[in-house]
Amino acid sequence: MIPTEQRATAIVPSLVEEAVAAPSMHNAQPWKFTHRSGSRRLSLYGDPDRTLPVGDPDQRALHIGCGAALLNLRVAAAHRGWTAVTELLPDPHDPWHLADVLLEESPGATDLRLADLQPAVRRRRTSRLPFSDERIPPEIWDELSAAALLEGVRLIVPGTWHADAVMDLVYDAELLESASDAMRAEIITWTRTGRAGEGPATEGVPSYAFGPRQHGTTAPVRDFDVPHSSPAREAAVFEERPQTALLGTAADLPVDWLRAGQGMERVLLQATLDGLATSLISQPLEWPELRDLARDPRSRTGFVQMVFRFGYGPGGPATPRRPVSEALEVT
Repeated sequence: MIPTEQRATAIVPSLVEEAVAAPSMHNAQPWKFTHRSGSRRLSLYGDPDRTLPVGDPDQRALHIGCGAALLNLRVAAAHRGWTAVTELLPDPHDPWHLADVLLEESPGATDLRLADLQPAVRRRRTSRLPFSDERIPPEIWDELSAAALLEGVRLIVPGTWHADAVMDLVYDAELLESASDAMRAEIITWTRTGRAGEGPATEGVPSYAFGPRQHGTTAPVRDFDVPHSSPAREAAVFEERPQTALLGTAADLPVDWLRAGQGMERVLLQATLDGLATSLISQPLEWPELRDLARDPRSRTGFVQMVFRFGYGPGGPATPRRPVSEALEVT
């Protein structure tokens, strides 16, 4: 019989392949995995070379993206009959060492709620396309809120005034972004339009994923075509009242950001299974003067970590991912 450690080593590449399907800010894919061959341990690191110094100076979004990859890895393990026992921030002397995962073979004790999410890992897409005005039923909102709670975070569905306030913050963030040469240059660095000198096609946001231009500005969808280098993009009418939700944590430390990333991805996978199209709204959270204003002061959510846009409509196209050989080091 093949030892457990060897079986664990055999499945690690497939686990990482599903882990890296996670979303990350500007599709920077800021993760690195390491695995010692013949062991059951897998480590997750943030990649200092994939930081966003302007939009994410504290690496909060980096932690959230890596947390999302960690959730995908846990889902992939559960789907294969393994349990991924996770320790966050295991080395206080190395802030880039974000998590250790010990793979335990547990066919009879697999977390079925995690395993059931696996079909959504590949199907989840960020959609910058218009959604319909059909309202999401309360039972689905309840299911999404429960998914967040399972990861120790809260999903808040804002009332009318709060939703309008968040939309106003999106517009404010767009104005700040348009006035910041540094922010615009960073976004351009992570877009792929066929310009000379662009980075690899396996990362960043490709022009085919920009979505159409908006008639008006009703939906909080980021326009990655900062220099307007895609003149052939069509314009479209987006939903009049976007359906949004906020993901929050009680504290605002790196460990909370990692939990938020896992909660974010669990919500996105559940939404995908529920037939919803999804996109992420981070613009107001990238500006310290706006982020604190995103929360409802009457709620128990201390810090907003992500804003979602949900609805019924087409899913976005798949965006590129680096090959597993670039994201995983086996020693």
